[in-house]
Amino acid sequence: MFARQCTRLATARTSVPLTSYLARVRGYSSAAGSYEHILTSVPKPGVGLITLNRPKALNALFTPLFKELNEALTNYDNDKSIGAIIITGSEKAFAAGADIKEMAPLSFSKAFSENFIAPWSHLATSIRTPVIAAVSGYALGGGCELALMCDILYCTETATFGQPEIKLGTIPGAGGSQRLTRAVGKSKAMELILTGKMFSGKEAGEWGVAAKVVPGGKEELLEQAYKTAEAIASHSRVAVVAAKEVVNKSQDLPLKEGIEYERRLFHALFGSKDQKIGMTAFAEKKKPEWSNE
Repeated sequence: MFARQCTRLATARTSVPLTSYLARVRGYSSAAGSYEHILTSVPKPGVGLITLNRPKALNALFTPLFKELNEALTNYDNDKSIGAIIITGSEKAFAAGADIKEMAPLSFSKAFSENFIAPWSHLATSIRTPVIAAVSGYALGGGCELALMCDILYCTETATFGQPEIKLGTIPGAGGSQRLTRAVGKSKAMELILTGKMFSGKEAGEWGVAAKVVPGGKEELLEQAYKTAEAIASHSRVAVVAAKEVVNKSQDLPLKEGIEYERRLFHALFGSKDQKIGMTAFAEKKKPEWSNE
């Protein structure tokens, strides 16, 4: 949801046209590079990159952007050549919040009957490919929630996170109260959400919100995200999807049931081709050549 709008406008960046590049390198249709509010590219083998691209609004989130984001995520998720996805923004803002112009006029009946912002959770509910958030600058309100939806979160030391919806007379609506509490614990989450207080990228690392805090700017941040994404993409897609699933289940199930679920999926992987490929290659001291089956 929306966090405090920042008054300064982000500097618009020029970008290399992606349409011809994607069509040439990966056989995508021209539509793959024609989004209005995001940019898509494949910067490394097996890695899909999505860049939020509303610079004048500091990447404020609204329904048209999420429609594009969900489409791009689904396309990458269905692409057998993509093993990991990165979502990022600009140097100044990952996403400064949700667009208040879209939300302010809503009535309860309209928001409730149309299930407003439910599609914003598509990333968390439907995407099986691992997703890394690379956060520089502001990640407030809905921007913080979007980052928390991702499987791995990297940020710069100077990134700024927060759920300041309370200052607008409302509360987080895209999972912030649930995911932030799981990350930092009830007491700290309560403090942050009830006061609207922001916290730094450095604190995000100390509190377990971020897996890695990167000194420097967005370029250094993306290099770290690329390394991790390439490492994930180098493994069996079948095993990676299964591993993501069991870790996510740990957030929903009691320990005993979670361990049983893990064991069942572990057993199931003995029916995959990649389990045989991986173990045979290990025994023969060779590099596995995954079939992703």
